[in-house]
Amino acid sequence: MIRRLMQEIREYRGAAIAAPLFMVGEVILELSLPYIMSIIVDKGVQGGNMDIVYRYGLIMIMCAFASMFCGIMSGNMAAYASTGFARNLRDDMFRSIQTFSFANIDHFSTSGLMTRLGTDTNNVQMAFMMILRMCIRAPLTIIVAMFMTLMISPSLSRIFVVAFILLACALAFITVNSYKRFSVVFKQYDSLNESVQENVTNIRVVKAFVKEKDETEKFRKAARKLQHLFERAEALIVLNGPVMSLAANGCMIALSWFGAHLIAGGELGTGQLMSMFTYTMNILMGLMMLSMIFVMLTMSAASARRIVEVLEEKPSITNPENPLMEIPDGSIDFNHVSFGYFEGEDKHVLHDIDLHIRSGETIGIIGATGSGKSTLTMMIPRLYDVDEGAVCVGGHDVKEYDLTALRDSVSMVLQKNVLFSGSIKDNLRWGNENATDEEMIQACVSAAADDFIRAFPDGYDTHIEQGGTNVSGGQKQRLCIARALLKNPRILILDDSTSAVDTATDARIRKAFREYLPEVTKIIISQRISSIEDADRILVLDDGNINGFDTPENLLKNNEIYQEIYETQKKGGSGND
Repeated sequence: MIRRLMQEIREYRGAAIAAPLFMVGEVILELSLPYIMSIIVDKGVQGGNMDIVYRYGLIMIMCAFASMFCGIMSGNMAAYASTGFARNLRDDMFRSIQTFSFANIDHFSTSGLMTRLGTDTNNVQMAFMMILRMCIRAPLTIIVAMFMTLMISPSLSRIFVVAFILLACALAFITVNSYKRFSVVFKQYDSLNESVQENVTNIRVVKAFVKEKDETEKFRKAARKLQHLFERAEALIVLNGPVMSLAANGCMIALSWFGAHLIAGGELGTGQLMSMFTYTMNILMGLMMLSMIFVMLTMSAASARRIVEVLEEKPSITNPENPLMEIPDGSIDFNHVSFGYFEGEDKHVLHDIDLHIRSGETIGIIGATGSGKSTLTMMIPRLYDVDEGAVCVGGHDVKEYDLTALRDSVSMVLQKNVLFSGSIKDNLRWGNENATDEEMIQACVSAAADDFIRAFPDGYDTHIEQGGTNVSGGQKQRLCIARALLKNPRILILDDSTSAVDTATDARIRKAFREYLPEVTKIIISQRISSIEDADRILVLDDGNINGFDTPENLLKNNEIYQEIYETQKKGGSGND
């Protein structure tokens, strides 16, 4: 884990090395001051020698300024290195996430990935800053201060050895036990973030169903659980304070008692005892810093492990060694395909799907909710890989194609239509970043979107809010269809993508598809018979199995499920008229 994280320092390696070096200079210069002060007191003040006072006083001033300079440089270098380290972590995690398949995303969950990019990275950044500064300063302070006390009085320095051993044992106990508790804390962060994300994303639904109180209580429960877990973890951490206070007070009392006897016996000077008190505080402050470091490292260790999990996660879908770059046509073959979302489980969502679609055909897919309609189409651009069998496009297994080439040839308009903040043109160019204005207009005409776009004051330059909140559901669907058309795909998949438009607009879109996309294979998933009744063939799915695959006319004669849906919708439509 540490080796993997070290790779993220990269271009900040120089600053990461310079920061502790400057810190070494700061500590040595700072800890030389009490020793110089003892010389001034014992030999200058008490000896009545002002030359010593002036000379060593000047040295003290120079050491103080040099120490300050080293401290400033160390802080700047550490801040530069730690923030750069965090940037590299986020950048590499985000790049890694972009390579994930849907199965990888499902493994971590969206909220879990957000926690890793946010809270976990902040924790590791702070820990790295402490490593560059406190992890050098604390042990070096203790070592140098102990060395100086040995020089001044070997007998008194034994006091610190006893205190150090006791504190080390206490810190080891706290660190080992708190690590386990903090690991649980960060898992609860995922649940809390999931609650917030789900609520904010679906705030309109929450308000429409007057569920604000329920959602608030749901969030309060998650926050309360997180608070309880933090309290359990912090209950160990707070032991640091009392233990350190006990050690500090004990050392000061022992030093005063034994030091007074040494002064009375002429074995120790007053200035030396003063410097011993200063070094005592330095040693105890060093130990206090060490305890803080252990706490921070304990917290960040759990975060670091979660970050490394993302960085080392292998995408479940990758390019073959010598991929095919060209897709000959839009023909699709499902050869006895079975698929389940959870690896290692026998429960499949699709069962032995054997299906053959000719290039340029328009295929409708219908079936009950949960019958596997969307899952089936996700096999085509390899958003998921099959468990059994093979999916072929253009006569070749999709696993033989370059992923980018394959997905560029397959346009999907998913059930959940997503628009991004920016202009309408910006959103359309997701389909083709080099699209001309004429190409965008033609795509929007085909998607029945041109009319309402021109009705906006700014036309195609109209700004879309995040998530497309300033356009209606039907407008959002048509913009997403236009964006998909701009890819000039071999295969076009519409996953219930006209559910929010009226039947007349739906008919216009289907007519445009027939006229302008005759060679494109079109797969239309819909719960509405009218959206697929003019398809060449219709696939009826039932609980992950093919119940029927034929022309609409033949299905109406021979397929009970299709007959039932048809009769229900046609009668319902007549009743509404």
